[in-house]
Amino acid sequence: MVKITQWVVNTMIKDMLLADLVTELPGAVRAQRLVSALREHFCCGAVGLLRLEGESLRPVAMEGLAPEVMGRQFRVAEHPRLASILDSRYVTRFEPGTDLPDPYDGLLASNVGQPLPVHDCMGVSLFVEGRLWGALTLDSLHAGAFGLTSQNDLARFTLLIEATVRVSWLEEEHRRLKAARFMTPAFESPQPSSELLGQSDIFRQRLQELDIAATSDLPVLLTGETGVGKELFARRLHLSSGRRQHPLIQVNCAALPESLAEGELFGHAKGAFSGAVAARVGRIEAAQGGTLFLDEVGELPLSIQAKLLRTLQSGEIQRLGEDRVRQVDVRIVAATNRPLKESVAEGIFRPDLYHRLSVYPIPVPPLRERGNDVVLLAGHFLELNRSRLGLRSLRLSPEAEVALMHYAWPGNVRELEHAISRAALKAASRHENRQAIVTITTDLLGLEEHPLVLTGGLATVPDEMPNEPLPVVSLRESVEAIQRLSIRNALNQTHGNWSEAARRLEMDPSNLHKLARRLGLR
Repeated sequence: MVKITQWVVNTMIKDMLLADLVTELPGAVRAQRLVSALREHFCCGAVGLLRLEGESLRPVAMEGLAPEVMGRQFRVAEHPRLASILDSRYVTRFEPGTDLPDPYDGLLASNVGQPLPVHDCMGVSLFVEGRLWGALTLDSLHAGAFGLTSQNDLARFTLLIEATVRVSWLEEEHRRLKAARFMTPAFESPQPSSELLGQSDIFRQRLQELDIAATSDLPVLLTGETGVGKELFARRLHLSSGRRQHPLIQVNCAALPESLAEGELFGHAKGAFSGAVAARVGRIEAAQGGTLFLDEVGELPLSIQAKLLRTLQSGEIQRLGEDRVRQVDVRIVAATNRPLKESVAEGIFRPDLYHRLSVYPIPVPPLRERGNDVVLLAGHFLELNRSRLGLRSLRLSPEAEVALMHYAWPGNVRELEHAISRAALKAASRHENRQAIVTITTDLLGLEEHPLVLTGGLATVPDEMPNEPLPVVSLRESVEAIQRLSIRNALNQTHGNWSEAARRLEMDPSNLHKLARRLGLR
């Protein structure tokens, strides 16, 4: 009877995976449905689908792990369990009690912030088109959960899992080839930059605009506040274009003294001025065939703006102290955190140059408008600092996660990176043992300005309003943040007992499980 029941269950999950293969679904949805089905089938604490990118594994979809995990990249060399899974073509199981560190230590949603007790873990490497693509991992808090039957089931499902991954991969390649029709034949689209992390609608929309702009040589103007990542956007634009085999030359216009700006940009002839003992190629010529990124372009002196306009109009430059006119083939990408229209009105920026540069304007969204991307980016910086400090595990407390979500981030991603790095160093200093689970608490983040304070479980505005306006946080986001915090607190106090947590939260256990899945806690 048990064998018949197991056969029925296996058939059901196979049918579901096969149905998804022939259904048109977004890649992210397909991957999430896959891990959800596997977690339900194996009745385990967490399932992760990870893609190999260079020397690291990046989560593509997961269930049962803290939301910040989606922003992490696990260097294979630093995680022996992941290395063992990738080294084998068969299912790899780690015996309960093995001394190999678990990459998810302290990161399971049902055991958040706590060291993993003796538990069960298994995984399998995944191949697409004969090449290693990544891995699938399964973790259970119950020792002995993954017996021989479970290992055999995962082995049987592997081909279907790889087929699911392959379908998503082919759809991705199709989109790239469709975009590449407008590019040079030699162009090969790169993998998306791992530094540009985000899943919010506004961020994905901007990346789509960036990829569209990459199919042409039109000048692009990146606008946005300090620290939003304009330089990373410029890098992705270059690497996604037909010029990626040629240089990307960056110029910080704000750091160029007016007396040296012309020589730096356009070059100079020998003897052009005192000390010019040899001819020098300027930054524009150095970018020949590639991309010139003019950061803080609004700081350029008016005299240089006129010469840059000539380059944009006719592709010509003239070195300082030289009569010869040279032709250049360079794409111009500019960035500014200043409102250039106002600079034009004030007469400190040429209107004709502004219109030439802003043929394709792309505003980079501030962090406060990107919702849950804050947690995703925090996870990325947490993993970087964990590796840098030699820690076994580094994570956020639930309260710290809520604090990050309700902070205005006037310094944007750069401020978030510095806040996490500073807090990680302070948290690590409290632990002599580098094998401990290091948790960053709210007090270590030092978010003293522009907060939305949580009082009695409700999001409220501080008594003293800051000079700058606070971000508008949607009611849904506020409610979901409090729900996550309440569920995690209940689970921590009941040591992961969902039934007892449901009783304390005055909820039906089945409704609690459904809510936790919707909030990404299972």
